[in-house]
Amino acid sequence: MANLAVVAHAAGDVRVEDIGPARPASDEAVVAVSYGGICGSDLHYWTHGAAGASILREPMVLGHELSGTVTAAAADGSGPAVGARVAVHPLTPVGDGSTPWPADRPNLAPASTYLGSAMHLPHTQGGFAQEVSLPTRMLHVLPDGLDLRTAALAEPAAVAWHGLERAGEIRGRRVAVIGAGPIGLLVAAVALHHGAAEVIATDVQERPLDIARGWGVTAVAAQDAERIAALHADVVVESSGTVPGLAAAISAARRGGTVVMLGLQRSGDIAVPMATAITRELTLTGSFRFGDEFAAVLAALADGSLRVDGVVTHEEDVRDAVAALGVAADAAVSSKVLLSFAAASVSSSVSSNEAAPPKRDAEGEA
Repeated sequence: MANLAVVAHAAGDVRVEDIGPARPASDEAVVAVSYGGICGSDLHYWTHGAAGASILREPMVLGHELSGTVTAAAADGSGPAVGARVAVHPLTPVGDGSTPWPADRPNLAPASTYLGSAMHLPHTQGGFAQEVSLPTRMLHVLPDGLDLRTAALAEPAAVAWHGLERAGEIRGRRVAVIGAGPIGLLVAAVALHHGAAEVIATDVQERPLDIARGWGVTAVAAQDAERIAALHADVVVESSGTVPGLAAAISAARRGGTVVMLGLQRSGDIAVPMATAITRELTLTGSFRFGDEFAAVLAALADGSLRVDGVVTHEEDVRDAVAALGVAADAAVSSKVLLSFAAASVSSSVSSNEAAPPKRDAEGEA
């Protein structure tokens, strides 16, 4: 039986092809993937053949936002049993033998690997396949009441959760989110979960703002620079990954406020209004991936306290993955796009040389 996977070969060349059966190591379980969420890094591999400094040098299965069911338990007896429904924490923290990093922040380990990443060679193969072998330490059994479709949002929700953790206490504070792509929407959702007094979201598109409004979030057009500058937010999370977005985030912060830089900026130097940051005594803090927040996110998704309705706008069969990438790249029509793997049963091979520019968003790449 075919094992269809979404494989990036080069810029503009993503194919749906049979990669053969999963071959687990002794500490790996076999997971039948149910859903995979398309991330900004997946789009960058499709459009550019690279995500930041991670450059494709060999074919690589995409995907790190995953949920599924264990079909074969690990031979060493570790991890969940057959039939367990799981979400996947895609990070493997690895040191490089010389660079120090805080032991309680595994996301900062300098030689870490991440599912679906071309940072290292050989690449770390991702999970956009009907069947994958995964280390049992990555597998989190879903709490009762959490369905597999919603669980596919756990990874990006953990990115959002970690970003707000970097800002400290959120309860009772005014939180602004610059950029309401999938990660930005989830930041707004987490801020509401954490008890923010008010949450404001900005974006250039109306569709994500409409989703945010449905949660009681105040929506502001990104083009309204005067209104953004008048927000005086206690905490501002920059989630667009754009230079104008970072400037807007600094302008939106109150004196003595905090700006969380969550969206991954382009490599190299960028123009930042540092004089404003200095004279307002702003705290600028980075946020990269996430650490041990995954279990808390799953619990909040399960009990409904983390509201995510509306974030998923499209669900596409894996056989239509290339078209789904195009939908995900168009922020005017989509937010989070999920690939569904369970229904696909026939082998196919599709390539694309018409990659659209991806949405800017927080990504899983260093």
